[in-house]
Amino acid sequence: MSPENKSNAGIRVGVVGSGYMGGGIAQMLALSGATVALADVSAEVAAANRARLVAEAKSFESDGLFPAGAAELIAERLSAAETIEEAVASADYIVEAVPERIDIKHETLRRISAAAPRDAVIASNTSTISIAKLAEAVSDPERFIGAHFSNPAPFIPGVEIIPHEGTAPEIIDRAEQIVRATGKETARVKDSTGFVLNRLQYALFSEAIRLVEEGVASVEDIDTVVRTTLGFRLPFFGPFAIADMAGLDVYDFCYRSLQSEYPERFATPPLLAAMVAQGKLGTKSGGGFLPVPADRVPELVAYRNKAYARMSAFLAETGPAPVEYE
Repeated sequence: MSPENKSNAGIRVGVVGSGYMGGGIAQMLALSGATVALADVSAEVAAANRARLVAEAKSFESDGLFPAGAAELIAERLSAAETIEEAVASADYIVEAVPERIDIKHETLRRISAAAPRDAVIASNTSTISIAKLAEAVSDPERFIGAHFSNPAPFIPGVEIIPHEGTAPEIIDRAEQIVRATGKETARVKDSTGFVLNRLQYALFSEAIRLVEEGVASVEDIDTVVRTTLGFRLPFFGPFAIADMAGLDVYDFCYRSLQSEYPERFATPPLLAAMVAQGKLGTKSGGGFLPVPADRVPELVAYRNKAYARMSAFLAETGPAPVEYE
């Protein structure tokens, strides 16, 4: 297997913020063919993090997590800049990955946009802050976009692409192309606080916390339920596909059951109620949220069963995570 995907060959990248998120993104961009300059609060911090990222890549390579030759390519293509301005001065694509504080991000983005070429794409890796709010600090804000990687960036395949209302369409396409060339799978989402990932993630966590507070189950048992049921399905199917296979009428009934105890918390979503009223019940009716015709349902079921069986075998092979519960 080749250690690189050259789809980003010839592209010059500046990554501002060389910690674990920015560093992991820099590794992926270097492996995709880009030349990457790292910057941080000082030249010393950037240089130290470059050395860490090269050593980390060697470890990943030894463990079989990166292909052979990956560390050498990263060492060749990744440099540490003296300043933010130096890192972005000739960049085609810039990643802002500084701490999740709007004052720090605004200050950094002002420096980036003042020093970068006018046609450079500037992307923030923010996980929750409105892209439009961040764009206030960017000159020529039509070139600004969100590109939210998840930690650890080298190994989590999904990236949210988040334009604000003023982002130019060609910038959206360019940013998505560059991210996809690192091997990631992208999803375009609207600029909304928390975007998609964190709104879903924190909704689940809030309910998990409530279950502990109410004494319904322990932390360990809740984690067990999530990772062996809901979470077990999620690598293969998102919530809409899972609902379609279960039956939207079943979901409607379960919402009504939950409302006997939690009427506001589990109010039936109007879109779900409307679909059930229209007879759109999921795969059993030939389509719900997803258009799965009846003649393809056996194929879907066969895929599901094979995927779940292989996931079970993989988990048995890798064993439990080294997590201790009290």
